[in-house]
Amino acid sequence: MMLHQRVLLVSFLFCVLIKMVMSTKPINHSSRQNCDRLVEFSTSYCLSWRLAVETYNIKGWRVVPSQCLRYVEAYMLGGQYDTDLNLVVDQISSYIDEIVLFDDGFDAWILDVDDTCLSNMFYYEGKRFGGDPYDPQAFKEWASRGKCSAIPPILGLFYKLIRRGFKVFLISGRDEMTFEQPTLHNLYLQGFFGFEQLILRSEAYKGLSSMIYKSEMRRKLVEGGYKIWGNVGDQWSDLHGQFVGNRTFKLPNPMYFVP
Repeated sequence: MMLHQRVLLVSFLFCVLIKMVMSTKPINHSSRQNCDRLVEFSTSYCLSWRLAVETYNIKGWRVVPSQCLRYVEAYMLGGQYDTDLNLVVDQISSYIDEIVLFDDGFDAWILDVDDTCLSNMFYYEGKRFGGDPYDPQAFKEWASRGKCSAIPPILGLFYKLIRRGFKVFLISGRDEMTFEQPTLHNLYLQGFFGFEQLILRSEAYKGLSSMIYKSEMRRKLVEGGYKIWGNVGDQWSDLHGQFVGNRTFKLPNPMYFVP
């Protein structure tokens, strides 16, 4: 943790302590004002941190900063995440309306799966919304249950793409051998019918970064004659690399980072 983050965390914890004291006995006006300023400062920092994450100015982070845990929780559950998500989907929808398809059966669109089509919100709620390090075994148990909920705006977008005649490919970094059946079951259960193919990570691509693996999957589609009009994901590794498509759209996700 960098020095300024440590200072901010200590200040924030001090403010929490002050608020606890305030609930049990009177406290002077000056201390209350200082506490309020500390809360505002912490919120301001966390706003800046999330912006830097979403614009890819902060990379390779493992966990949400401790002082931003409550902020990220409020962001994900308090309505702002939904508002941001809907705005992005509105932009995607407007772009789709402008496209004139070749109508040769090779007009393609790519969607990521985790926290793009299917939400892992309930899982990450138990992981302090990104405050705990990634636990591969725990996530394997969660995803194997096939109980993720659809993200409603993306499900609506998915059906619009199908109606327009796009061939929709779902590309996920999930392990093919472990997750193929539960993922297919989960997608069908949540209403994702009619996609062209669910592409999961096979043994041949094990160990590659998400960016390289997904670039390879897109390369195969392009070499097979497909025109990728759009590419949607919650991670920058979904959208960077080669053969990314005519346009890419980043969905908000301040809970974790996938390289």
